[in-house]
Amino acid sequence: MTTAQDLEQRFASRDAKVAIIGLGYVGLPLGLAIADSGFTVIGIDLDESKVAEINAGRSYIGDVSNKELGAQVAAGRFRAVTDFSVISQVDAISICVPTPLGKTRDPDISYIIQSTLEIQKYLTPRKHPLVILESTTYPGTTTEVILPRLSEGDLVIDRDFHLAFSPERVDPGNRNYGIRNTPKIVGGVTQTCGRLAKVYYEQFISQVIQVSSTEAAEMVKLLENTFRSVNIGLVNEVAIMCYHLGIDVWEVIDAAASKPFGFMPFYPGPGLGGHCIPIDPLYLSWKLKTLNYTARFIELGAEINSKMPNFVSFQIADYLNRDAKCINGAKVMIVGVAYKKDTTDVRESPALDILRFLKAKGADLSYFDPFVPRLQLDGHELKSVEATPEVLSQQDLVVIVTNHSDLDYVSIVEHSHRIFDTRNATRGLANGKSNVHYL
Repeated sequence: MTTAQDLEQRFASRDAKVAIIGLGYVGLPLGLAIADSGFTVIGIDLDESKVAEINAGRSYIGDVSNKELGAQVAAGRFRAVTDFSVISQVDAISICVPTPLGKTRDPDISYIIQSTLEIQKYLTPRKHPLVILESTTYPGTTTEVILPRLSEGDLVIDRDFHLAFSPERVDPGNRNYGIRNTPKIVGGVTQTCGRLAKVYYEQFISQVIQVSSTEAAEMVKLLENTFRSVNIGLVNEVAIMCYHLGIDVWEVIDAAASKPFGFMPFYPGPGLGGHCIPIDPLYLSWKLKTLNYTARFIELGAEINSKMPNFVSFQIADYLNRDAKCINGAKVMIVGVAYKKDTTDVRESPALDILRFLKAKGADLSYFDPFVPRLQLDGHELKSVEATPEVLSQQDLVVIVTNHSDLDYVSIVEHSHRIFDTRNATRGLANGKSNVHYL
């Protein structure tokens, strides 16, 4: 029996042990899905507080409940450690670490490299494990960065280890699609590696699609997020055009969306957030620059999207000025600071830039977000203030930045003097709309 056949058999019987490196928005839900299917999973994270919370059955990720986590921990199928030496015990390793951009907008793959060096240190040919990178990165990372490091010490791919890339497709807050029912893309450094990855994921994901290479799989993820970034950039620019033309952009989009072919509606907003759409396309743009090619659509989309918080801030000032009020001293409440509705995630949230602008202009600031009870802003902690009728009535302006599903928009419209709705969240309300200004 070959090493690949042995590993495939262990995956199919679910006797394999799995390690997940990085227990954030990607790693923790993935690890729980694997554990729930019968595998034994060990999560690795350098954050001791996260490790302690997991082992106590307490989740810090919105999409993972304490009940789900606690059940797997109690059953002995999931635990967390800070020690990478457990890698020597496992059959599959998923790398789910952050891949941010540096100050110069260059890819920062230091977490991937660090994880790879730790894997290589404890790589055991006897286990001949499958190593899978899930972190979003530029095409070529798996073969150019990970493969050479894992091959040190005369280790040979398809004999001593196997290597694949499978892009994460986590959509925080999505109540319809999760790990199990979102199709999974896999690409191996070799066809054997790709086949092994496909068998592995098929144990806990309903549909797995194998592409020809790791580079193709890496490109799939970048295409998905570039598609969204460019189209959101387009509709954000249309919103700016409509502002100058005095046209309701939401009416225009709704009317265009009635066309049953050739049009897909995207919607404007105060800016992009999270760790995917604002960042991932720039990985592709950077890679193309190394090949002396400029990805013009990506650059333009990123430029427009990055300026939306400033455009919103300008409109806030303009809205207050119409009533002879200035930002300095105005009581302004931001409703929603998460980058996306129904999540706790504030990474890259446009609300942060809007808050910074208002603070710099002297506004008397507060915010309300039931998903984010506390917020760190430039070294200062802010606390969410409940948007009660009394609190709303005291505000000079209420700005809806994140359209969480369960907010009481009727009360917000009824008790606020002025509202700036950047998400069209109050559009369906019949009463009180005269006090609402839309993006």
